[in-house]
Amino acid sequence: MRTLLPSHTPATVTTAARRRHVIHCAGKRSDSFSINSSSSDWQSSCAILSSKVNSQEQSESLSSNSNGSSSYHVSAVNGHNNGAGVSDLNLVPFNNNQSIQSKKPLSISDLSPAPMHGSNLRVAYQGVPGAYSEAAAGKAYPNCQAIPCDQFEVAFQAVELWIADRAVLPVENSLGGSIHRNYDLLLRHRLHIVGEVQLPVHHCLMALPGVRKEFLTRVISHPQGLAQCEHTLTKLGLNVAREAVDDTAGAAEFIAANNIRDTAAIASARAAEIYGLEILEDGIQDDASNVTRFVMLAREPIIPRTDRPFKTSIVFAHEKGTCVLFKVLSAFAFRNISLTKIESRPNHNVPIRLVDEANVGTAKHFEYMFYIDFEASMAESRAQNALSEVQEFTSFLRVLGSYPMDMTSWSPSSSSSSSSTFSL
Repeated sequence: MRTLLPSHTPATVTTAARRRHVIHCAGKRSDSFSINSSSSDWQSSCAILSSKVNSQEQSESLSSNSNGSSSYHVSAVNGHNNGAGVSDLNLVPFNNNQSIQSKKPLSISDLSPAPMHGSNLRVAYQGVPGAYSEAAAGKAYPNCQAIPCDQFEVAFQAVELWIADRAVLPVENSLGGSIHRNYDLLLRHRLHIVGEVQLPVHHCLMALPGVRKEFLTRVISHPQGLAQCEHTLTKLGLNVAREAVDDTAGAAEFIAANNIRDTAAIASARAAEIYGLEILEDGIQDDASNVTRFVMLAREPIIPRTDRPFKTSIVFAHEKGTCVLFKVLSAFAFRNISLTKIESRPNHNVPIRLVDEANVGTAKHFEYMFYIDFEASMAESRAQNALSEVQEFTSFLRVLGSYPMDMTSWSPSSSSSSSSTFSL
């Protein structure tokens, strides 16, 4: 029997009955993948990792070639260097005299341009089938091929390595707050935000058929799920242990796979249906207006427009000095640009700054990266002028994306919602 893992452990439980493809992270580095699938297509997709070695060997051969052709070297996928030349793009030159089957393991369908409106798109999400992230992927890209990943970072990597066309990941919840991990990953990776989707969250308490609430000894779910149902669980008189796992649907799957009769899960009604659990209590979230905001990520940004409401997300680090954050916020206030989100995260490159002044002494200041969402398109001159002014006060500024706002209506009492009209 598998032991229950804490929320930070990168693990995903799968059932043989479902036989769904789940992308796993085989290590801490982004160089390692394994796909739990017998499909030759997915094996071919994952072979891109081993092809890096072949590409490097080919680059050495090319550099020593007498015809004077340029040498190619293996660099990060999705080009981290701005203005990089051809030699920095990890391109493998086509040679008519060589077979490219061993050099290019991806099929044409894996590398073909993705459609723009959800049809046949491969969309990565974190979790297992039945997760709210899967529902968000379906709302953002109707009729897409949803690809479950066992970690948030694996979803980023899947898009960067062309295993998926898009990723749909949560960034904040109306009750639980920000998903800090994904804010850090947005900075670490070079994907672009191309849209957002807001999904009402409808939690259910579920257990194996025949299990009664009074016999429960623990409740398991994602940390956000536990936090969003904390008061309701107390009102139900459930004096049980509450343990965090990787995701809500994974909690339901774990109970079903191991036939655990003293444990209940907090997950969606669809998760109960998929894994054969019985719903003991429906709608147990503390607030009926419980909504999670997801962002849609792609390898390339979209072209900003002005014919619909747009939102822009940026991240910056401030220069040494005082009142920098005030000056940055003033740049938006002066142009009547509304801010919808301000988030600070530790600056991992320079976490602490020492200030040594003769009159004051030595002091330690924590350094932060600031994330801001504002309601304006980068196609608008006021947004461009605001960022031009912000750049004067910051040591680092990056636009994460300028994308359509999710303006779809939703019902707090409903566990489902209509498809987004702003899928990109």
